[in-house]
Amino acid sequence: MAACGNGARPATATDSTVQAVKLTDTMNRMVLIPGGAFEMGTDEMPAQPDEQPVHKVQVDSFMMDEHEVTNGEFAAFVAATGYVTIAEKPISKEEILKELPPGSPDPDSSLLQAGSLVFSPPDHEVPLDDVSQWWAFKAGASWQHPEGPESSINGKEHYPAVHISWEDAQAYAQWAGKRLPTEAEWEYAARGGLARQSYPWGNEALTTGQPKANTWNGHFPYQNTKTDGFYGTAPVKTYAPNRYGLYDMSGNVWEWCADWYDANYYQHTPAGAHNPQGPDKGFDPADPAAPKRVIRGGSFMCTDEYCSGYRVTARMKTTPTSGLANLGFRCVKDVK
Repeated sequence: MAACGNGARPATATDSTVQAVKLTDTMNRMVLIPGGAFEMGTDEMPAQPDEQPVHKVQVDSFMMDEHEVTNGEFAAFVAATGYVTIAEKPISKEEILKELPPGSPDPDSSLLQAGSLVFSPPDHEVPLDDVSQWWAFKAGASWQHPEGPESSINGKEHYPAVHISWEDAQAYAQWAGKRLPTEAEWEYAARGGLARQSYPWGNEALTTGQPKANTWNGHFPYQNTKTDGFYGTAPVKTYAPNRYGLYDMSGNVWEWCADWYDANYYQHTPAGAHNPQGPDKGFDPADPAAPKRVIRGGSFMCTDEYCSGYRVTARMKTTPTSGLANLGFRCVKDVK
């Protein structure tokens, strides 16, 4: 969980922000995604219950960022607006309690500092049903300091911005004259015109041929062979795009969608739905006290051994105020 707040007060750009702005050459190019109908979801293993049933969806044409929003691009937004992300603000105890079951004890004061969740892997095998084994809250972690206050984005201007909450992504999109994609738009775009395929490039396994995405290689979370060339995030456009010209629709960082997450939403989506906007509210049966938004695409931490989130149909979710070391976003725009 990241710090809570609306992120709207002015601030002075730090040296790293100024440096990032200076080194940003162009803003994210957008590509046209031609509208059409497709079968959303999957019934093929390793499908999860929330990916089923397969249902036909129609989406109109739209423009989409060709890659994830980078540190340099987000820095330009901060320099222009003075925006302060949620992770850069002290955490509100009241906001945390809203996301916990009724009757939960007050959070420890050490968890109320500004900061975010960073990847803190062990050096040995651990149970894969306990995320606390590799996630740790670190005070001072933010988009400008991805691993904590001692880290920097200098030299990483073309890496995806991370520790970005849904609210932060919304603010950037509004400033840029764009919006976040719906979950249906995201999956349609990720498929690149391919039907009944597992990945943006087709069905070829990640381990076959040249590296296709930035994912976890080895044994998660304690051993990464870096077969794809990276341990953590990679610069955008490192790997080949899909048929629509979109990069990193699998791996690198999870990406926010506009929709609330409901595990049962597909069961209630009308056949042939036109531009579905998602449910009216969020519901995660594993954590019903905390409404969540959809995230898609997987990250550098995904592996079939633990999480095959880089499949085009894989759904994930987190609270709108969350910031994570493997969570970013890209934007879309309506075609007029």
